Amino acid sequence: MSNLNDKINQYFPGLVVRKDLVKKVKGNAIVPTYVLEYLLGQYCATNDEQSIQSGIDTVKEILAKHYVHRNEANLTRSTIREKGRNKVIDKVQVTFNDKNDTYEASFANLGIKKVLVDTQIIKKHPKLLVTGVWCISDIEYEHNEDSRIQPWILGSIKPIQLSDFDFEGYLNARSEFSTEEWIDLLIQSMGFNPEMFGKRNKMLQLLRLVPYVERNFNLIELGPKGTGKSHIFSEFSPHGMLISGGEVTVPKLFVNNSSGKLGLVGYWDIVAFDEFAGKQKNVNKALVDILKNYLANKTFSRGVETIGAEASMAFIGNTKHNVPFMLKHSDFFEELPEKYYDSAFIDRLHAFLPGWEIDIIRGEMFSEGYGFVVDYIAEILRDLRKQDFSDRYSEYFELSADIATRDKDAINKTFSGLMKIIFPNGNQTDEETEEILKFAIECRKRVKDQLKRIDSTFGNVQFAYTNKGGKLIPVSTLEEIEFPQFYYQRDASDERDEKEIIEAERSIELNQKDQLKENNENLEILKPDHLMISENQKGISFDGLFSKYLKDAKIITVTDPYIRTFHQIRNLMEFVETIVKTKNKEDDIKLKLITHHDEFRSEQQENYLEQIKNSAFSCGIDFQWEFDEEGFSHARHIITDTGWKISLDRGLDIYQRFEMNDAFNINNRLQETRSCKSFEITYIKI
Repeated sequence: MSNLNDKINQYFPGLVVRKDLVKKVKGNAIVPTYVLEYLLGQYCATNDEQSIQSGIDTVKEILAKHYVHRNEANLTRSTIREKGRNKVIDKVQVTFNDKNDTYEASFANLGIKKVLVDTQIIKKHPKLLVTGVWCISDIEYEHNEDSRIQPWILGSIKPIQLSDFDFEGYLNARSEFSTEEWIDLLIQSMGFNPEMFGKRNKMLQLLRLVPYVERNFNLIELGPKGTGKSHIFSEFSPHGMLISGGEVTVPKLFVNNSSGKLGLVGYWDIVAFDEFAGKQKNVNKALVDILKNYLANKTFSRGVETIGAEASMAFIGNTKHNVPFMLKHSDFFEELPEKYYDSAFIDRLHAFLPGWEIDIIRGEMFSEGYGFVVDYIAEILRDLRKQDFSDRYSEYFELSADIATRDKDAINKTFSGLMKIIFPNGNQTDEETEEILKFAIECRKRVKDQLKRIDSTFGNVQFAYTNKGGKLIPVSTLEEIEFPQFYYQRDASDERDEKEIIEAERSIELNQKDQLKENNENLEILKPDHLMISENQKGISFDGLFSKYLKDAKIITVTDPYIRTFHQIRNLMEFVETIVKTKNKEDDIKLKLITHHDEFRSEQQENYLEQIKNSAFSCGIDFQWEFDEEGFSHARHIITDTGWKISLDRGLDIYQRFEMNDAFNINNRLQETRSCKSFEITYIKI
């Protein structure tokens, strides 16, 4: 067990569970994750393997005895009749029968209806009246000669959720974890392996939690299929409701005017619209109008009465095109249904989560470490909704006066939510505060920049903040950095003929190609330079970073203490490929590596390096290496005999993890398609 997992069990005893156990237990049971984790938390909240196995057996036995499978409903009903009573795990929904003035429960899998429910149960658990809640219920059977009397009797009911928790204990335990450790604990609680995510990708995952911790927060996430967009809203919390298909009626979402029954926003902390995108979807305009009012004012109308609610909204959908295509030809909201493709609706979105930055979920990305029992963290996040952390940056930073009130509100809500999640005890540093503030600004800027393309009435806004020293710091989106040629190319105010636009774009492309050809033919004079690459930025290759500075070099020395593991040595091999493409075929190149010896896998390390040596020799490269163990600095750089020193704060390890064993993964073939880690590179003339 890792040190982090030991620490998690030490400070949260009985409140965590090993996340891989859910798969072992679930089997064919169609039951939400939080139901299983509730049971696992009761019997497997330990780091003792023997106790865990015993707990798994107990949970499996409970599910086998009490979970109701639809195809075995008759058998379960028979068991209850013969025994007189039995516990069942099922989804329960209650309706009000105004003719008899009674509350009646129906059990989804068990297939029984009109079971009388005591009024006190409804007062205690009002969500039973909405879409149903998973419960552990005591069901009794008592036959009566009068057929009008329901034989099924509800003895007791217990929703699958915690009855209480120690919030102060949660805050005290948070103080025992570093920021990095705490974020990793949260990522494991979401079911993912934190080692497979970079810092920015972890922040994107945590952004999905903000609707749970922030009242009336409006989030949109658009991106490719298979990135786990809906998982967090369907499986993470009993306080969230995922609407499959993205379609819902006004009565179901807000209020039924005929019955007076409140809809989803009145009972759930978050309502998520799954599969929200789709141009051809038929959407009720009345729903859109009410929704726009709710997103802006936190209220909706029922006749002459105005009703307030606190439910956050999440809109998740798939994109059909990549980022540069959308930027060149349309905008990021191009796949929204027509009635939602409306500037007034889009402007009410507080944050845009760029789903294209999140990798498609693979097997190795799931966690085998310990995380919070979902129901526990769900209750913690729910309790934090009462607090407001939006002023936590005001002592050190100030938003630009150019930012409008609606934009500031959006930034503040995103910032507040992330602060509650990461720093609930308030022990953040100035640097950590600034990092979250920049991220929150970026999330809103992404919305506003696309709005300018859709509606020309939205003017330019400088998204920036001022630090304590009075320096104005502008904020950019990652797409803005990667594709400036498309990001600023068109907007809604461009009234030129489409043919003219296409011809202009083609002219720009041709000019760029001509310029590139000219630069290649007439090698520019190299100058010292400094580059900063953002996390998740794409389009970066060794050829682009190094080729110009390796030109005509005969001796190249790479100093990097971390050329040890397979992926690090593979990076070195790709650097050799760049040298091969740069050098004249007739030239011999001496390449020397200075690194650290891998004390655990030294034989494998040297074997890999020997393979590179043999392979490089056939291309005119004499590759040698040495292990410098004493007085070795952690500085990483490349030096050439032509007088250039290339300083790399990450060495050659600049890319995020990707699937290296998949021969058909484009990331294995093209460096430009990979997401980068954040790093800096400096070119120095020596």
